[in-house]
Formats: sequence, C-alpha cells, structure tokens
Amino acid sequence: MTRTLKRWLLLAVGWAFIILGVAGLFLPFLQGILMLLIGLSILSTEYAWAHNLQQKLGARFPGLGSRFNEAKVWVATFLRRIASLGSDKAQS
Repeated sequence: MTRTLKRWLLLAVGWAFIILGVAGLFLPFLQGILMLLIGLSILSTEYAWAHNLQQKLGARFPGLGSRFNEAKVWVATFLRRIASLGSDKAQS
C-alpha cells in the first residue's frame, strides 16, 4: 500500500469517526463524544488544527484528557494494524 493511499485512508477514517460522533450526539445508541475524540485523535496526526484543538481541550477539561489518552491508545493500535496489513500484502 502506498504512502499516499494510507494517508487518504487515514483521513477518510478520521472524518468518518467525526461524522459518527456528530450523529452520536443525537442518537442514544452511539457514543458521540468518544467517536469525536477518536476522530480528532486520528486527524491530529495529519492536521495541525486538530492537534491544537486536542491540546486545548485536554488542558481546559482535565477529565477529557484521560479520554483523549484512551482514544490515542486506540488510534495507535488501529494505525499499527493498518500498517501491518500493508506490509503483509507487500511481503506476499
């Protein structure tokens, strides 16, 4: 998988989580805030505004900072899985 394709996939997944998070704010069966945090964490790897927003929210709301840390762990695991999928196919 090329680097450009990985980047576009990463951005698509990040924006998908943002959209699901906004929907989750209105739907009772989705965790809206958690989806928004995951999406923001994914997008913060590519966008400076997302990283800055994540830092400001973590500083302003300390309880939210722990949720950001949970989301970062999830995102790191997710990104490792995507990277390993690309490397597995390249080795085949």
